[in-house]
Amino acid sequence: MNDTSSRPSGGNRKRSRSGGEWFGKTYTLICVSVLIITIFSIVYFVASKGLATFFVDGVSLKEFLTGVKWSPDGEPASFGALPFITGSFMTSILAACISAPLAFCAAIFMTELMPKFGKRVMQPVIELLAGIPSVVYGFVGLTVIVPTLRAIFPGQGLGVAAGAIVLSIMILPTITTIATDAMSNLPRGLKEGSYALGATRWQTISRSILPAVMPSMLTGVVLGIARAFGEALAVQMVIGNAPFIPKSLFESASTLTSVITLSMGNTIMGSVQNNVLWSLALVLLTMTFVFVFIVRVLERRSLR
Repeated sequence: MNDTSSRPSGGNRKRSRSGGEWFGKTYTLICVSVLIITIFSIVYFVASKGLATFFVDGVSLKEFLTGVKWSPDGEPASFGALPFITGSFMTSILAACISAPLAFCAAIFMTELMPKFGKRVMQPVIELLAGIPSVVYGFVGLTVIVPTLRAIFPGQGLGVAAGAIVLSIMILPTITTIATDAMSNLPRGLKEGSYALGATRWQTISRSILPAVMPSMLTGVVLGIARAFGEALAVQMVIGNAPFIPKSLFESASTLTSVITLSMGNTIMGSVQNNVLWSLALVLLTMTFVFVFIVRVLERRSLR
């Protein structure tokens, strides 16, 4: 006779399965709830502090967004944030313009020209750049890029150009990885159909592959700009931190993140100087939402 006394009955297995599903659903719900609460708490905290500048301290929103003079301790105090907003956009967009062509060419090389060598050697090297701390990038920029720019161009070397070059290296892995994944996931029939019609390799890449993956590649560029827009330490070390709108790429400037990190420790919580820094943080948060919205729009285009 077979001993079936030690085997779990069907009812026990069903209860065990339902208990496991209940635990998994509950755990997932708790994790999602924590994430949602955390996000809304951050947005509420930054928004309440940032908006207090205008509704409590009486600072003009127009002056804040369009003013060019930053003097929190002056008499009277001035809180023009336009130089920092301009510096952030200039360095981020210029970094994307430098990094995007390099990233696209690297993706084409790793997926279409030499896939085995690219995936074995180049891809790990590029991905390694993402793990280097920001302070290392800033130190390399301060000791290598800034002296090089000083020797070639007029000025001290500190400025928008130095910050953009450092940021372009930092965002290169992001753009390259997204472009490489987009090209690797293309249907084989797209390239085979192009070759069957008599197209050369470069004609296939330029007229079939690149147009098909362009929305995904632009998504990588936007994510790179968002990454550069929020970078603080590396840019702070090489941009010069001058509260003025630069007239050239080789003049010192400042960004939203650099002025926040340099000034936050020197202000008193609840003072107008402190609230204005939270307003700068609110501008950064708003731009992050804008970048996320642009990425969503590009993703929808790529799925069509």
